[in-house]
Amino acid sequence: MKTNILTAITVLCFLNISVAQNYKFGKVSKEELIQKQHPTDTTADAAVLYREIKTEFQYTQDAGWYMVTDYFERIKIYTKEGFDWANETIDLYTGNGEDKLIGLKGYTYYLGADGKVEEVKLKNDGIFEEETTKYLSQTKITMPDVREGCIIEYKYTINSPFIFNIDEFKFQETIPVDKVKVVFSSPEYFAYKTHQRGWIPYKVDAKSQDRTMTYRQTTQDLTALHGPGIPETTTREVKFKEDVYTVELDNVPAIKEEAYAGNINNYATSLQFEMSYMDFPGSPLRTYSTTWEDVSKGIYKVDLFGAELERNNYFEDDLKNLLNGVSNPEEKTARIFSYVVNKMSWNGINGYYTNEGVKTAYKKGSGNVADINLMLIAMLRYANLHANPVLVSTTSHGIPLFPTRNGFNYVIAAVDLPQGTLLLDATSKDAEIGVLKSSIMNWQGRIIMKDGSSDWVSLTPQTPAVKSAMVNAEIKSDMTVSGKAQNRYTGNYAFYYRTEFKSLNEDAQRKAIEKNSNQVELTALHFENLETVGKPVSLEYDFESLDAVEDVAGKLYFSPMVFLATKESPFKPETRQYPIDFGFPMKDRYIINIALPEGYKVESMPENAVFSLGENTGSYRYLISQIGNKLQLSVEFSINKSFIGAEEYGNLKKFFELLIAKENEKVVLSKA
Repeated sequence: MKTNILTAITVLCFLNISVAQNYKFGKVSKEELIQKQHPTDTTADAAVLYREIKTEFQYTQDAGWYMVTDYFERIKIYTKEGFDWANETIDLYTGNGEDKLIGLKGYTYYLGADGKVEEVKLKNDGIFEEETTKYLSQTKITMPDVREGCIIEYKYTINSPFIFNIDEFKFQETIPVDKVKVVFSSPEYFAYKTHQRGWIPYKVDAKSQDRTMTYRQTTQDLTALHGPGIPETTTREVKFKEDVYTVELDNVPAIKEEAYAGNINNYATSLQFEMSYMDFPGSPLRTYSTTWEDVSKGIYKVDLFGAELERNNYFEDDLKNLLNGVSNPEEKTARIFSYVVNKMSWNGINGYYTNEGVKTAYKKGSGNVADINLMLIAMLRYANLHANPVLVSTTSHGIPLFPTRNGFNYVIAAVDLPQGTLLLDATSKDAEIGVLKSSIMNWQGRIIMKDGSSDWVSLTPQTPAVKSAMVNAEIKSDMTVSGKAQNRYTGNYAFYYRTEFKSLNEDAQRKAIEKNSNQVELTALHFENLETVGKPVSLEYDFESLDAVEDVAGKLYFSPMVFLATKESPFKPETRQYPIDFGFPMKDRYIINIALPEGYKVESMPENAVFSLGENTGSYRYLISQIGNKLQLSVEFSINKSFIGAEEYGNLKKFFELLIAKENEKVVLSKA
């Protein structure tokens, strides 16, 4: 009897919850607003309560076929940290036609003092329009009166002529998604491939149904004796089969941030439709399934890309003066690259098609990514160097999984030199040849040759970034440790320091370095080559640590790594779902000399250790010795493969555990 009662209660509770969940726009319930935290993820700052996306195709005589997509989203905000989810960005594309946004509505709901549901409408002052490139504008919305515990919802429709480029349908976010429904309905004349991504399995339910579509057609009387005749508008009705693809998912867990995961949205569960072919009655079959070769050739043929590479009359005289007497290819490359970096300023806009055009951009001294880097390639070619464009997808844009022009949003240069093919990006004043900023080191790029052929090229640097540190320290009679550190950085390390520290004053630089130095006080801090691209960045400072030595019953304990020891592993979870992306190969070297205090001798010190991370993936070496009254420690840490598969996570986790344990082992001194 007790079991039956419990079952009945459970069923009633389920029914109550179901009744409370009304997924119609504007039907937010009191129960949803009362909820203080997510039932299955108590750490969530927000949750998508419901997401619905429905796409169908319409036809007009003037526009032809176009897509109509309805979006509806309801989001619960639990904490202040979740307020960002009350903002939405809507991408609208232009080209041969343009996307049109219609019917945008939004409301914020909360419980009033009397316990009733209150609502605040999204108004024009919360809607902002912004043109980001010649081919993309954005409508951004900021929901009104957002507070902890509120619910926001919005809906809108996009009419789009771009039936070949369909945005990805996303089912997973960095917050829980309680329910998501996607319906994609296409005429039988269009055939689409589906591409699934993510680790959560789901089924695409496909069926065929009858559809009747009515549209207007205007014709003119061609039999009129004078003039074109009076236009006549009639209504036509067309019946056809429609393919309907439906995906419904419940309780989709949040995709969680993991250390060195790059853009985790690359691994979010999602669905993409790709046009395969069109087959209209009485017309020949038209296929659209493309290869990366097709995509590359198509981009190259566009005047805003390929034709811009052929222009050189706007820089000829300047380049002749710049390269006068220079024949060495490395020197030519260095001069041209430096010239473009210093002359041109990036306007912050990405893209692989020019915005201003290289000639206009050159005159203005500014432009988008393509304006600057296609100009750079044209100059390199003019100097008889073998240079080609490389299409790239930035880390925030994601990894292109199948052939489509939308897979890329950036272009850089590749130049063949005696030491190999080097990659260049002239959009940053801190850039150097062969070193890319982290936001574009995203797996692979697509290099396009002059004849339109193309291939993949790794975006990972050929040589590791090197950090070298020489530390001379002394343990004083009062048990403080003081000394001097000399540091040298190359490659992406140098790029980082230039980007982060060049604009800071000395006090701000010192505070930033101290923040990562385990409570060590720094003085006499001095950088060199922050302004000189192409040379290693040097950093010197004096330091003092008040708590590096511990006195226990007359014995002194300290780490010979002083303040340079790694304290905590970034890889704590037992398992991992995403690959590890360090961004670039690296090598850290430390030479540490420590003068021991008078009246003490070494009772014990860590043993030497050498261990590796897989086959040529990474290594660690720790060598310590005593020379007279000094200790000398040599440490070398290297990661040779910047991208490591999730299946190797166990080895990587153990590697860092060994590294941290070794670096925090103590030297023990006793009185002589």
